[in-house]
Amino acid sequence: MTNTFYESPSLLLTSESVTEGHPDKLCDQVSDAVLDAMLEQDPGSRVACEAAVTTGLVLILGEITTEAYVDLEQVVRNTVKEIGYNDSRVGFDWETCGVLSSIKEQASDIAQGVDRAHEVRTGGSEDRYDLVGAGDQGMMIGFACNETDEYLPLTISLAHRLTRRLAQLRKA
Repeated sequence: MTNTFYESPSLLLTSESVTEGHPDKLCDQVSDAVLDAMLEQDPGSRVACEAAVTTGLVLILGEITTEAYVDLEQVVRNTVKEIGYNDSRVGFDWETCGVLSSIKEQASDIAQGVDRAHEVRTGGSEDRYDLVGAGDQGMMIGFACNETDEYLPLTISLAHRLTRRLAQLRKA
């Protein structure tokens, strides 16, 4: 007899956490570094920056509206260096990896949604919180629990702790 998730007599909750060198984490760190660099110079920056990596190559792409000038290639290289990729024999070297950028200005229809919420643009609201739009951003849902001091489930707390320690040992 097959059980569905809801009918199962037991549930095993697991969690995963990846270290700095994992391609997904590297992409997140590159995108975060681009955002941080933009906001440092222009707090009003709007940054939708994604990254993709493969052996010896980082691609950054997206839409950005800002008054800042940021050397994106240098931001990428510094991020790769901080992670510890410094040897092309292992597939990645911050000094020699390719960095491609396909960044354009934010689309006007998205900018309109970010400037003011739909409710304000159509006269349906005067609430000050509706003055801030969300553009094309999704809705994220999370939860807190009392299993750990961080209010995270124990499985993810332990996974994060292990990956942080692995990174410390690798860099020591």
